[in-house]
Amino acid sequence: MRRVLFVFLLTAGPAFAQDDMANMPGMSQPSQTGQTDNQKKSAMPGMENMPGMPGMSDMGLLGSYPMSRDASGTSWQPDAAQHSGVHWMLGDWSLMTHATLWGIYDSQSGPRGADQFFAPGMLMTSARRELDGGDTLSFRAMLSPDPFMGRSGYPLLLATGETANGVTPLIDRQHPHDLFMELSGTYSHKFSHEDSAFFYFGYPGETALGPTAFMHRASSMDIPEAPITHHWMDSTHITFGVATAGFVHDDWKIEVSQFTGREPDQYRFDFDTPRFDSTAVRASWNPDEHWSLQTSWGHLKSPEQLAPNIDENRTTASATYVTRLGDESSFAATLGWGLKSESNGANVNGVLLEAEVKPAEPWTAFARAEWEQNDELVPGGAIHEVSALTLGGIHDWKIADHVKFGLGASYTFDFVPQPLKTVYGSDPHGVLGFARLKLE
Repeated sequence: MRRVLFVFLLTAGPAFAQDDMANMPGMSQPSQTGQTDNQKKSAMPGMENMPGMPGMSDMGLLGSYPMSRDASGTSWQPDAAQHSGVHWMLGDWSLMTHATLWGIYDSQSGPRGADQFFAPGMLMTSARRELDGGDTLSFRAMLSPDPFMGRSGYPLLLATGETANGVTPLIDRQHPHDLFMELSGTYSHKFSHEDSAFFYFGYPGETALGPTAFMHRASSMDIPEAPITHHWMDSTHITFGVATAGFVHDDWKIEVSQFTGREPDQYRFDFDTPRFDSTAVRASWNPDEHWSLQTSWGHLKSPEQLAPNIDENRTTASATYVTRLGDESSFAATLGWGLKSESNGANVNGVLLEAEVKPAEPWTAFARAEWEQNDELVPGGAIHEVSALTLGGIHDWKIADHVKFGLGASYTFDFVPQPLKTVYGSDPHGVLGFARLKLE
């Protein structure tokens, strides 16, 4: 834990030593909700005249669009989503960092449940430079303290995927993320204001498959636990070897990834062998500043270490909505669907609906409802339909410039069919109490 806090403060220190970009002349960013295209393009007066710094609405990682659209990997979210982080300049480079560190007490009920304290989180820093002709070069590094919780992760009823020891699968537990969640670089070339092409490489990195990763989604970044449908939609957000090429036209994006299909192994501090044996394609569309839609398909070669002879075709679709309700209030929601078609003949669906509402600046209430068909919960491969409903909230206090401390709790109702009640009990549920330190 001391090492995690040291990295958190070490990264924050240089940012606090510089003026935040939002306080620089011409750098304030008003809300874009309800603005016309021309208004959005001129929302940052004076910035377009800074050397190497186009208007904020042109500062997308992959093309000429608002930088708030960029999310994890090469995924998109609505333009109206909040863009948080500490910004500063270092020569010709624009740098940004943000971090989240949780302290969570988790109690999952029944014969398969357990109690555990753990401290997940994320620290991300990016660097971006504008090149001649409007091209952009950027790098991103993202680290997680998750490996310190142990290879078996944390208790989460109905969660499946990956392994803690290379011998048995993780069931009713959420695996920890690797220490290095992302080390990536992106090069973008603009043909015109509407058209651009890009290349992304990560080791590890995020594949163009599924919606924005759950800890970065506007609708779930305040929910401390992973969705049980994680492996139906966005599990490829940590891939040891991914290369993505894509094309952006105005509010459309098409991209193709060649990547390593195997999930990360149980050794969370190292780098897995890249294979580049799998392919994914994703189409994204932001029809206005409130919506971001995507559909994607991928072929994953031998994704599970304990079932090396089983390949998977994954199809996903999702819609994310974000809007401002007032100066200090907002609403965000995501509806997502994923289908895993496995080479052993199993076809299992997962559906997710989640939302966050901020009625006032310090408060966030959240909810997540999920349904899935799962063939890993009990031996034998029988498919069972299960579901979960999570309700919770968090209150934040600003304790320093760019730093917030929050306290919250959540309760999850788990629903299982009659045949599974003998192993889960008659009233399976989960309770979390948590604290959060956030740099933004």
